[in-house]
Amino acid sequence: MINKLIEKIQKTQAPIVVGLDPMLGYVPGHIQEKAYAEYGETLEGAAEAIWQFNKEIVDKTYDLIPAVKPQIAMYEQFGIEGMKAYKKTVDYCREKGLVVIGDVKRGDIGSTSAAYAVGHLGKVQVGNKTYAGFDEDFATVNPYLGSDGVKPFIEVCKEEKKGLFILVKTSNPSSGEFQDQLIGGKPLYELVGEKVAEWGEDHCGDTYSYIGAVVGATYPEQGKALRKVMPKSFILVPGYGAQGGKGKDLVHFFNEDGLGAIVNSSRGIIAAYRQEAYAKYGEENFGDASRAAVEDMIADIRGALEAR
Repeated sequence: MINKLIEKIQKTQAPIVVGLDPMLGYVPGHIQEKAYAEYGETLEGAAEAIWQFNKEIVDKTYDLIPAVKPQIAMYEQFGIEGMKAYKKTVDYCREKGLVVIGDVKRGDIGSTSAAYAVGHLGKVQVGNKTYAGFDEDFATVNPYLGSDGVKPFIEVCKEEKKGLFILVKTSNPSSGEFQDQLIGGKPLYELVGEKVAEWGEDHCGDTYSYIGAVVGATYPEQGKALRKVMPKSFILVPGYGAQGGKGKDLVHFFNEDGLGAIVNSSRGIIAAYRQEAYAKYGEENFGDASRAAVEDMIADIRGALEAR
């Protein structure tokens, strides 16, 4: 799957991923009203609204981008109906030829991690048949329970030819409370990065490992150091746009071949119509505003890479 992601990035010349994190407050009123008219002001109605919101954004941007990253919590808050919308979103994006990164941040003791891995990336046995559950292409994984929590995911990825992005240095302001603590003279995030590189050594595609890392755009200096620690790991970079990251901050996340990183923007794209720069599109044309935001993001990152 890492080979497919790289192929899509090279084809689109867009090392970006759209985060499909649909808070109900982002969904324009006319979308909500139509969903409520059909299903009432219910969890089913809310789920229908976010599904229709997602579909419009995907329809307007899929030809520009290589991948999407739905954040599962935004769907879980609506219970079973929300999870149905999550699955519909995953399936629709794959139908459109997009690589799907399930932002699920799973990680637990061995047997539990194995179940998470099967549910999101593998196949579950039911009698004499097997079924894919959510069937994403990649999943994000929390490594802080150690190898016990990660290796079951790696095993499923080997079987299914899928991939992982393991949390190393996250974009949130308080990440340093734990991740920056020094252990043997090195910050914890660097030790985790070394482990990611180790896990990835035996699990490579043609040029990059399918065991990648998550490193926030809000920490460019740490990203520069981690790029050297994990030369064959693709880096998923959250924190662009709404959290403050800009193209010029991101060049060190990439290798000299122009690959090695994929940058995520969520609110900056899916809620672009609410920004002054794209207000001319209005709520009715929110998908067109998202497309314009994608085009601007691609230009920003491409320009920064060309200028380095």
